[in-house]
Amino acid sequence: MRKTFESEIQQLKDEILLLGSMVEQAILGSVEALKKRDLEASRSLYAADAEINAKRFAIEEQVMVAIATQQPMAHDLRLLASILEIAGELERMGDYAKGIAAVNLRMGNSPLLKPLIDVPAMARKAAGMLHRALTAFVEEDAAAASSIPAEDDEVDALYNQVYRELMLCIIQDPRSVERANWLLWVAHNLERVADRVTNICERTMFVITGEIKEINSSDDEQKVK
Repeated sequence: MRKTFESEIQQLKDEILLLGSMVEQAILGSVEALKKRDLEASRSLYAADAEINAKRFAIEEQVMVAIATQQPMAHDLRLLASILEIAGELERMGDYAKGIAAVNLRMGNSPLLKPLIDVPAMARKAAGMLHRALTAFVEEDAAAASSIPAEDDEVDALYNQVYRELMLCIIQDPRSVERANWLLWVAHNLERVADRVTNICERTMFVITGEIKEINSSDDEQKVK
């Protein structure tokens, strides 16, 4: 019985990694499509969000069956509850990627206000953080889970750079407001992806320690001071 349960747990971990990979590719792909103004790629990514949603619900169903049939306690229950939570976080990240694809489609034939440099850097950083956060979760690596959120400062710094540059564009040409807002929305979505990575890291620490605690980045601590 225990061996069967351990097999179910491993399968759920594999499914979370698969969902995470789908989301990573959606994030990177949506920004690449925007950079290249590839509307067909954005249409495909927009439609593919349904697969991310379906995978999330399939994981949730597996977790509920495991809880009902195995009656897990302590560590195992924390792990299953965290898988539920993380599946939801990943689905929301997928929504952010879908939102970026939607921006590219809404722009139609309008040219980008400026070449994308910091935005793709944000996407790479956020996707990398996500990948490592999920690895830390399945391996229950406390050191990695507690250190990754600090990297959110780098994403925030890139977001602030994008914001400043877009505001300057608007000041120089008020007619550029709409195109600036499109890119700002894209940067905002990527910043939110990095924020949700912190939630995954907090869930990892909950599985390991049994305590739910916020992990603040140094930037958060600076804001409080």
